[in-house]
Amino acid sequence: MSSEIVYNRISMLRAERGISRKDLAAALGVHYQTVGYLERGEYSPSLFLALRIAEYFEVPVEVVFSLTPFARLGSGGGA
Repeated sequence: MSSEIVYNRISMLRAERGISRKDLAAALGVHYQTVGYLERGEYSPSLFLALRIAEYFEVPVEVVFSLTPFARLGSGGGA
């Protein structure tokens, strides 16, 4: 089995809504560095945390997390 990588769109969702890592972390009850680890894929959330993140952004969990890489959205912002 390949390594258990979970891809996410947390940073994109935060940017769309103008939410800082610290604000998101406070809302979720985690350390702001945890949000950074999640965004970089260095840490996979528990099911509970994944569902809370989706609930926070008011989207289905599949919009935030995936087992395969998300297609890049063409909204400018780097290579």
